Amino acid sequence: MGLLSHLKSLVFLYHRAASTFLLRIVTTLTLAPGVLKRVAPWLPASLETMPQLSAIYPIHLLLAVVLPIVAATIYLALRRRTVYLVDYACFRPSSNLRIPKAAFLEHAHVSPLFDNSTVNFIATVLERSGMSDETHVPHAHHYIEPHCGLDEGRAEAELVVFSVMDDLFAKTCINHGTIGALITNCSTFSPVPSMADMIVNRYKLRGDLRVINLSGMACSASVTAVGLASNMLQVMPWGSHVLVVSTETIGPFYYAGNKRSMQLVNVLFRIGGAAKLLSTSKSKARFRLGHFTRTITAANNAAYRCVYQEEDDKGNLGIALSKDLMDVAGNALKENIMTTGPLVLPASELLKFLFFYVAKKVLRWWKIRPYIPNFCVAFEHFCIHVGGPAVITSVQRGLNLSDKHVEPSKMTLHRFGNQSTSSVWYELSYIEAKGRMKKGNRVWMIGFGAGYECNTVGWVCIQPSSRMDGPWASCIHRYPVDVSKSG
Repeated sequence: MGLLSHLKSLVFLYHRAASTFLLRIVTTLTLAPGVLKRVAPWLPASLETMPQLSAIYPIHLLLAVVLPIVAATIYLALRRRTVYLVDYACFRPSSNLRIPKAAFLEHAHVSPLFDNSTVNFIATVLERSGMSDETHVPHAHHYIEPHCGLDEGRAEAELVVFSVMDDLFAKTCINHGTIGALITNCSTFSPVPSMADMIVNRYKLRGDLRVINLSGMACSASVTAVGLASNMLQVMPWGSHVLVVSTETIGPFYYAGNKRSMQLVNVLFRIGGAAKLLSTSKSKARFRLGHFTRTITAANNAAYRCVYQEEDDKGNLGIALSKDLMDVAGNALKENIMTTGPLVLPASELLKFLFFYVAKKVLRWWKIRPYIPNFCVAFEHFCIHVGGPAVITSVQRGLNLSDKHVEPSKMTLHRFGNQSTSSVWYELSYIEAKGRMKKGNRVWMIGFGAGYECNTVGWVCIQPSSRMDGPWASCIHRYPVDVSKSG
C-alpha cells in the first residue's frame, strides 16, 4: 500500500508539472538538439547536391527547428481549451412525492399556520402558476404542518443527488478516479460536512479532488457552475473531468408565515436536481461549450434585495420576492445580451443593431424603437429558467421568440414546477425527448438568480441522445399541452 501511495503521488506531480508552461519550453529545448542530431548525417550530402545551401550553419538549422516548435508550444499553452459536456442526468421523482394542486391547497386550508387571506392568495397563485397536478415536493411538505429538520433536509439532498449521480455514472461509464474536480450548488441548505463531501464519501472519489460548494446563488447557480468548471478545466491537465451537481433542497426553507411575498416560494418551488460531467476531451462528448456570460447587478440596492432571505415580523424565516423582480430581471437580461450578442450574432444582425442605436442617438426627436437582435439566427433552441409564466412570457417578448422556442420552458414548468437551478437541464432533456435536437444545433440556456444575476451559456450539439431514459421518458407522448388557461 505504501508503494502504491507513492506511485499515485508521483503520477499526480507529473500531471501537474506536465501542464505547466515552463516544462513545455524545457522539453522543447531538450528535444531540439536530438532532432538536429538526427538530421545531421544527411546534411553534408544535401549540401553537395544543392550548393546554395552551403552557407547554412548548424546554428541556423537549430533555430529553424527550435523557433517553430517554441511558437507552437506557446500557442498551445496560451490558447483557451475547448470544453465539452460529456453527458447529463436529471432527477426523476417517484409517484409518492406527487402533490396535486387540490391537495396542496387543502393542506394550506386546514393548516393552523395560515389565515384565510393567505389561503386565498395561495389558491390564486396556484391557478395562475402554469403547473399541473403532477409536480412533486419532498416528504416533509406532505404533512399538514411541514417540519424539516437537519436529518430530513439531508435525506432530501441525498435522495436527489445520489439518484442523479447514479444515472450519470451509468450513462457515461466513467471511472470515478478520472474526476479531477467537483462543484456542487444548493442555495439555502448548507450542512456540515458539505454536500460535496457527502458525494465524495458516498462514491469514494480521489483524495486530491478539487472541491467547490456554491450556496446562496439561487436559480442561476447551475449556469454559474458551468462557467466555473470551464475555467477550472483550463488549468487542469488535458482530458480532465469536472463533475457539477445542481439541486435545491426546498424542505428546510418552507415558510410558515402569512407574508404574501414570502409565500410565493412555497407555492412555486418543487423538488429536482441535475448532474453534469464536463471535460476537455471530446471522447464520448455530446455537447461543446460555446460561450458563458455572467451578469451581476448586486451593486444596485433594488436588484440586491429583490430575492432576499429574511424573517417576517413574527420571526418566520423565508425568502421574499420583490414586486420589482420582473423589472430587475429584464434589466439584467438586457445587460447580458449586450455582452453575449457580439459573441454569437452574425455581422448582419450586429450592423442592424448598430444602425438603430446610432439613429436613436442622432435623431432624438424621432421616436425610434431600439432594434432587438434576432437571436433565432444564433440558436435553434432556448432553455429559459422557469421562474413562472410571467418570467417566460417576458423573455419571449423581449427576444421575439416563437411559442415553439419557449415550449420546453412552459412544459417543464407544467410538468415539474420551478426546480430552481436545475430547471434548464429538464428543458434540454425535453428538447431531446421530443427528438428535436440535431447534430450542430445550438442551445442557449438563460438562468436568473439572487444577487441579482442573469447568467447565460451556449452549447453546440455534437451527438444527439439515442436513448429515452430521462425524466420525460414516461410522459413525453402527452406533451405539449395547452397551458394558456392556467398560465
